[in-house]
Amino acid sequence: VQLQASGGGLVQTGGSLRLSCVVPYNTLSRGSTAWFRQAPGKEREFVAATGRGTYYPDSVKGRFTISGDSAKHTVYLQMNSLKPEDTAIYYCAADDRTFRTRSAFAQADQYYYWGQGTQVTVSS
Repeated sequence: VQLQASGGGLVQTGGSLRLSCVVPYNTLSRGSTAWFRQAPGKEREFVAATGRGTYYPDSVKGRFTISGDSAKHTVYLQMNSLKPEDTAIYYCAADDRTFRTRSAFAQADQYYYWGQGTQVTVSS
């Protein structure tokens, strides 16, 4: 199952975007969902996750919000106050399990389902 992510685009510094991703139903109701990003020449980076709670790295805390709509099988990433360093391909990820630790939510290799990625470009 490949997830379908959408909502990327080009935005100016300080702008907002909302990414969406259709996920398997069980992953929202009883599992874990997350967003990662990868900039050119860099490793894939954890951005946000939800499961037992919501989790963010310091680089996006207070600017990004992850949420889910079980009726629509969709997880969202609301991104505000965007910066040029947020430019990357954003990937959604999901798993049928609810991870037990914050560190597990932030590990890309924990997730079974992945989306194809959506490009986010923030101009200065």
